[in-house]
Amino acid sequence: MATTSQTSIDLRFEGPHNGSFKLIIAGRLDSTTTGDIWSRATAAVKKAKAATVEVDASGIDYCDGSGIALFVQLRRLQSNAGGSLQITGLRPEFTELLDGSEPESLGETPAENTASTRLVEEIGEATVDVWRDIQILVSFVGELSAGLLYAAIHPRSVRWRDALRVAETAGVNALPIVALVSFLMGLIMAFQAAIPLRQFGAELFIANLIGLSMLRELGPLMTAIILAGRSGSAFAAELGTMKVREEIDALRTMGLDPVRFLIVTRVVAAVCMTPLLTIFADLVGLMGGSVVMLSLGFPLVTFFHQVQYAVSYGSLVGGLVKAFVFGILVAAIGCLRGLQTKTGATAVGESTTSAVVSGIILIAITDGIFSVVYYYLGV
Repeated sequence: MATTSQTSIDLRFEGPHNGSFKLIIAGRLDSTTTGDIWSRATAAVKKAKAATVEVDASGIDYCDGSGIALFVQLRRLQSNAGGSLQITGLRPEFTELLDGSEPESLGETPAENTASTRLVEEIGEATVDVWRDIQILVSFVGELSAGLLYAAIHPRSVRWRDALRVAETAGVNALPIVALVSFLMGLIMAFQAAIPLRQFGAELFIANLIGLSMLRELGPLMTAIILAGRSGSAFAAELGTMKVREEIDALRTMGLDPVRFLIVTRVVAAVCMTPLLTIFADLVGLMGGSVVMLSLGFPLVTFFHQVQYAVSYGSLVGGLVKAFVFGILVAAIGCLRGLQTKTGATAVGESTTSAVVSGIILIAITDGIFSVVYYYLGV
């Protein structure tokens, strides 16, 4: 025959007398009964304002975590009021649970202790975070430069097999998406330019617009953004997972530099593949523009000669220089965010998101700098 456990609770108050207030708790203090007396006990302690509160727990035959939390809350209330709490008669096994539960471990109560952060503090914290991030970035640039210089002096130290694998993943496998985006960019720009140029009878100059914009600007820019969302995030996720699994720490323990062992190969692969992808994007973008020119009645040879007349080798080289720098930025920022991965279930996802956002921002800033420099150089 199964016995029914006691679920009732007895709560009585005595006092206050001579600055002392006494609570008598008896019965089973568990998750089903604690909620009934929590508000009454805490309200009584606040109302009594006694210097000493005594809790007679000799009648408690069972106490779980919820009951321990009640005792901790009463202790916190007395501590905040400048008083003390004494618990008597509590069984030894429950006393051990209480001794191991500090008020700080349960956190602050939102209604009493949570204060809104001031705007000045938020600005200060954001400034400190940005400054710390800049310091880490400068340090990482130094380590990466040293690693690349060492790889240039000692080519055999580079793990070329891994570099080829990364080049295949970041470069060859990205050809379809690069082709699709570049073709659509050339097609859309040509159709958009055809409307205003038709008013002046200058539809032939669509070829000039497509050639210059694709080779100098859109080819390297769109390729870099695709790589930031595709390869930069992959680098951050790979290194972030290794960081969470403590594989990065294991490499340092074995005397291996993670920058030379993991990052140099990825940067070398990205730097080699980004200009090649940019050339591919330029050609596909020109194909998209040629489709529009054909639909407008211009022969393909006319489009070809017009592009050849408008575009110089300087435009192509300028775009490739951009692609080279963009490749370094995408790979470096992806690896850096991966190494900065923290612990937790969402750490890898946060690092991946940060890598993509930081990569796109750096690409935009660098592209603006290139535009100003090219303008003054007359390129």
